[in-house]
Amino acid sequence: MTKILIVGGVAGGASAAARARRLSEDAEIVMFERGPHVSFANCGLPYHIGGEIQDRGKLLLQTPESFLARFNVDARVMNEVISVDRSNKSVTVKNVLDGSEYTESYDFLLLSPGASPVVPPIPGIDNPLTHSLRNIPDMDKILNVLKTKQVTHATVVGGGFIGLEMMEAFHALGIQTSLIEMADQVMTPVDREMAGFVHAEIKQKGIDLQLGVALEAIEYQPHKDNENLLLSLNNGQQLETDLLIMAIGVRPETNLAVQAGLELGPLGGIKTNDMMQTSDPSIFAVGDAIEEKDFVTGAQTLVPLAGPANRQGRMAADNMLGRSETYQGTQGTAICKVFELAIASTGKNEKQLKRDGVDYEKVYVHTASHASYYPGAEIVSFKMLFDPKSGKILGAQAVGKDGIDKRIDVMAVAQRAGMTVEQLQHLELTYAPPFGSAKDVINQAAFVANNLIKGDATAIHYDEITNLTDDQILLDVRNPGELQSVGYLKGAINIPVDQLRQRMEELPKDKEIIIYCQVGLRGNVAYRQLVNNGYKAKNLIGGYRTYLYAQA
Repeated sequence: MTKILIVGGVAGGASAAARARRLSEDAEIVMFERGPHVSFANCGLPYHIGGEIQDRGKLLLQTPESFLARFNVDARVMNEVISVDRSNKSVTVKNVLDGSEYTESYDFLLLSPGASPVVPPIPGIDNPLTHSLRNIPDMDKILNVLKTKQVTHATVVGGGFIGLEMMEAFHALGIQTSLIEMADQVMTPVDREMAGFVHAEIKQKGIDLQLGVALEAIEYQPHKDNENLLLSLNNGQQLETDLLIMAIGVRPETNLAVQAGLELGPLGGIKTNDMMQTSDPSIFAVGDAIEEKDFVTGAQTLVPLAGPANRQGRMAADNMLGRSETYQGTQGTAICKVFELAIASTGKNEKQLKRDGVDYEKVYVHTASHASYYPGAEIVSFKMLFDPKSGKILGAQAVGKDGIDKRIDVMAVAQRAGMTVEQLQHLELTYAPPFGSAKDVINQAAFVANNLIKGDATAIHYDEITNLTDDQILLDVRNPGELQSVGYLKGAINIPVDQLRQRMEELPKDKEIIIYCQVGLRGNVAYRQLVNNGYKAKNLIGGYRTYLYAQA
């Protein structure tokens, strides 16, 4: 009889336990969780704080009792595994409630300890009004502050998933909120020009958004009536706040792996092979604590997401019980709701490709989520990164109010299937006016990408527009009314695209014409007219809209 011990519940550990039981009725399966809850929806915690998920019980996916009843798994909460004895294949467990210790033997051990919030060594950070959010006890502490104190202002440090979700939760509760982010953008899985749409949305909702700003010190001010914090920022500002959430990221929880003498990877996570085995073949590891293989580059990466953790837990259970499953790499497909917007990405972003020296080209399209004449259509702003020679899909990002998950999910599947941008042109996606367009956002992005690859279009990008030479002139092909309502690039000649054939001689043939419109579509029409008439030209990919939000 195989005996499997699992350290940590939630996504990876609970998935492994359930899968192991489905494969073997006689395996002995014990799961240890040092907290009070063995399986909970950690991604749902901010939404309970903000009130969208009202029933706290909905966050508890399984209890020790339900695990025992359905899966015959011995789930022990408030039991912390404190050491591993690899030579004797046993672990020492501490009962958190009474401090007693005992040992448990194993045939296979699965580590799924997750990742812990990064808490920087900021002076004054240890105080009763500063919290991070990882589990249900953390959530309850935050809820307790909101219930017992008069919180009129909250501050969130960190613009990642948890930070953005907590910012929105406080806003939903009517609390004035500041969001402090050290980088020049929120939501670092996407590039800055795509994050610009989110910056605009955050500011429009009245949030005090401070980018490129770091928290330097915290002073706890214990007034009798209502204690608060005085925050010192590195831009010289001071900020009074009633509640502080630290959400600057997570790092793999590796204490147990280090104690056991298991190998760590170059990024500080537990090193595993494709079968989810650590450097000890009897010990497996999954989830946020491990380094996994990046799907695009094959390099090691840290991706703390629930989807990969669930799949890894299932595969680890398979392999413990004699199967031979391999993990196929992580794309990092993710989405976040920020007020009315959704922002999502898959694969690599431009920052990462530049850092790794990967050759790439990019396209932007801004087009309707469904047929624009049917009510409720919203703009999908879409960015695709690809190899300019092979057409391999390197990554995609999208932001908007509707249809964002659908587009990034399609791109995630296309990338995993090894499709090229040439093949994306042929995707046949659902179309009826309430749901899509006859030429979907993804088809359109593929058309633009293929135009660039085949030389049917020559691109200029928003970040090159400010460095034009005397041999280049700007041509705005929008209608004059648009220039007044949404703005324009200084120094541009304005000839609407529908007048261009008649007025082409107004443009000099000895200069390169840099064409732009609102989103790039009319610019492409103008580009083809000009080059077919012997002009040198480039089209601003993604148009004025991309340029505008890159500044936001």
